[in-house]
Amino acid sequence: MLMRRTLALTLAILAATLTGCGDDDTGTPADASTGTGADVDPASPCAASFGSALPAGFARVDGTILAVVPPGHPTCAMPNGSHVVLQVSVAGAAYRMVINIASNGPIPEVRFADLPAALPAPAFSEGFHTGVALDYPTTLGLHANQAPFAPRAAAQLVTDLTALLPLGAHVSVYGSGSGGASNHLIHRNGNQTDGALVLGPDTASPRFLAFHFSDQSF
Repeated sequence: MLMRRTLALTLAILAATLTGCGDDDTGTPADASTGTGADVDPASPCAASFGSALPAGFARVDGTILAVVPPGHPTCAMPNGSHVVLQVSVAGAAYRMVINIASNGPIPEVRFADLPAALPAPAFSEGFHTGVALDYPTTLGLHANQAPFAPRAAAQLVTDLTALLPLGAHVSVYGSGSGGASNHLIHRNGNQTDGALVLGPDTASPRFLAFHFSDQSF
């Protein structure tokens, strides 16, 4: 009887040990090991310096989300007091994609849309793509003041964007700039130069995030 009890106890200890080894092999939980858990500040990996290779004019930037910096962040380099700065890593350098969260017109809310749509050619490829075009009505079937556009107050838009932009994910950004480190005008502009963010641009189901102001019609 004593031998049986000893054998049972040994087997129990061995099972517990193997279970513990399984936990050690997997390391920390998935959200902690990837750095994308809910407790991770999306601005915390922000860059201290930026690249200078952005082309002047309208372009699509294909890269990886490095940080999402809210307006007026106290410690990140080159924050913006009235815009979200999406930092995108391209070829080892960080670049600033500067996104309006409010209008200076009579209606401050920005109208925001999140919709599935194919990424126009060329296919996602890390780098800067010039000679591209994006038009909300003809490319995406979007029209001013119509669904899926809906107004967002500035604070809510910051919250929504932060939740939608996971660190380490690929992203494509349509925008304009004078060249260097930053692109702007990530909203409806017309003339085939509409700005937008594209989530999952290298997947089978990309999603466009589009923006327009209340005084725009298209």
